[in-house]
Amino acid sequence: MLTLSPFYHDLLSALNQGLLMSVALIVPSACGGVLIGIVAGTIRAFGQPWMRKIGDFYAALFRGTPLVVQLFILYFGLPNLGIYLSPYSAAVIGFILCSAAYQSEYIRGALLSIKKGQYLGAQALGFSTRQTLQSIIVPQAIRRALHGCGNEIIYLIKYSSLAYIVTCMELTGEGKTIATEYFRFTEVFAVIAVYYLILVSLAMLALKKIEKLLYIPGFGRN
Repeated sequence: MLTLSPFYHDLLSALNQGLLMSVALIVPSACGGVLIGIVAGTIRAFGQPWMRKIGDFYAALFRGTPLVVQLFILYFGLPNLGIYLSPYSAAVIGFILCSAAYQSEYIRGALLSIKKGQYLGAQALGFSTRQTLQSIIVPQAIRRALHGCGNEIIYLIKYSSLAYIVTCMELTGEGKTIATEYFRFTEVFAVIAVYYLILVSLAMLALKKIEKLLYIPGFGRN
């Protein structure tokens, strides 16, 4: 019967525990980032001028500053204002806000790529602006933005490893603890890399499934 050395037993136990936390960070962050990104991207493309300015400022702020700084402000800075977040809450909020800023750019670009004739045709048929966006424009834009949005989700999986800097012990944090305890950094982080490679591969398979579900014959391909 195969038995693991104490090092590998402790390593795999810690990484499996960290994996659960990583998944608990990634899933709500990805969902929240996409939803907020769709709203923000739509506002940036078709909102009132003052709404567009707010949306552009939001995107510029979170795309233009390092995620590490954003997490530090949420976890270590907000207590100075009397706002206290748990490590998990700070990490998820930070990931959602940062991811949504990038998602909004993909959505905005996809929305603006829809030909103007479709808006005019919808108006001629009596559609309101909201109905036009909801039923005609946004569904097409989501299909066009799918690759970019999916790529951002893959980035999210990888930069979820930053959660440990606000003491949220996910995969990388748990691994770092074991590496420090045994002083075997190369082996630990090589195994962590395999974990992330598996997570990204699963995400890519899921995104391909979604792409097939959303595929419309003749749309988006030559």
